[in-house]
Amino acid sequence: MIGTTNVLARRINQPLLILYGLGTILGAGIYVLVGKVAAEAGLLAPLSFIFAAFIAWLTALSYSKLVVLFPKSAGEAVYIEHSFGKKWLTLTVGILIILTGVVSAATLTNGFIGYLLLLIPVNETIAMISIVVVLTMVAVWGIAESLMLAALITVIEVMGLLIVLAFCGDVLLQLPEKLEQLFVPTSVAQFTGVLSGAFLAFYAFIGFEDMVNVVEEVKQPQRTMPRAIFWVVLVSTSLYVLIALVAIFSLPLEDLSHSNSPLADMLAQRSFGAAKVVSVISVFAIVNGVLIQLIMASRVCYGMSKQYGGPVFLHRVSLSTQTPVFATLTIGVAILIFALFFPLVVLAKFTSFIILIIFALVNLALWKLQRGNYQDASKESITYIGGLKSYPILAAILCIGMLVFQISHY
Repeated sequence: MIGTTNVLARRINQPLLILYGLGTILGAGIYVLVGKVAAEAGLLAPLSFIFAAFIAWLTALSYSKLVVLFPKSAGEAVYIEHSFGKKWLTLTVGILIILTGVVSAATLTNGFIGYLLLLIPVNETIAMISIVVVLTMVAVWGIAESLMLAALITVIEVMGLLIVLAFCGDVLLQLPEKLEQLFVPTSVAQFTGVLSGAFLAFYAFIGFEDMVNVVEEVKQPQRTMPRAIFWVVLVSTSLYVLIALVAIFSLPLEDLSHSNSPLADMLAQRSFGAAKVVSVISVFAIVNGVLIQLIMASRVCYGMSKQYGGPVFLHRVSLSTQTPVFATLTIGVAILIFALFFPLVVLAKFTSFIILIIFALVNLALWKLQRGNYQDASKESITYIGGLKSYPILAAILCIGMLVFQISHY
């Protein structure tokens, strides 16, 4: 019998943590969604990404402060518990976080199949089962090993985006003459399109919040976590806006809106070889997103079980791999079930909806702690991010506003 313990090993340094966060964000977003955002917002798609990034940025600041106050694997659930003191709400949030990871990974698994079929003929069901089983085994293997693989793929993802910018970036010379078209809505319909696009674009920013759920495996978390979150949001936002601008300038809006592989289609006009390379990178990017979501959900499952009296087997850590093996296997099975039985679009919208609820609650939690003068909650624990305050109530209002907008337009 494999020996077990309840303690995770601290093996993650700042570079690995940054690449972990970037891998989730880039894998879940720009390789798939830029065309879909353009379908909603038209030429104003870059503005949709900026608006989504603004909400993500404010929320990231709240996470940066809360993870220093409460460095626990069950992340958001712990923040809610300390702020509101309602066990039912804490458990609900924990379940929502796990569900977000599972559904997001299932979404990406569906997206992976779509890209894979462009490269090789394969049975979809067998391919889904195979990729989820392989990634689950990698996650069981070890956190450092899993994140090293994720880090390698993340570097490849970034290289893919840089290839797009290298071959198509000259179109940005058109930017000065088209600034108003790209960033200034001139009608209610256009503004509505921007908000609809921002709701989709928000899915592309999912990732930085996953970082707090591996905090118990991070070296010097009080110092490492806020800095890593800052860099992940900054780099991903910069890349997203640049790629969105290049996409708008490179393809006719109708073609971009209907494209299932927008980056490859952009490159195909310049270099068939580069387009093929980016298609392959897209597959790796999506696989990376699945792996990271799997790791995140398993850690929340472990943390919730450990701190709130869940089944013992879920918070057992293998002495040989130093990972929560049974929690990881449980999440892997759940991802496979969702991937096999639900369509991609439904999964993606469901993920965005859940994450906005969680973000609103997390921002409200910090706001409540600050008003209640909770230990150090009002101190500037993230001064090295430029002395900015998190403005949690504004972030909460924006998240709730996005939810209300989306519900009203169904």
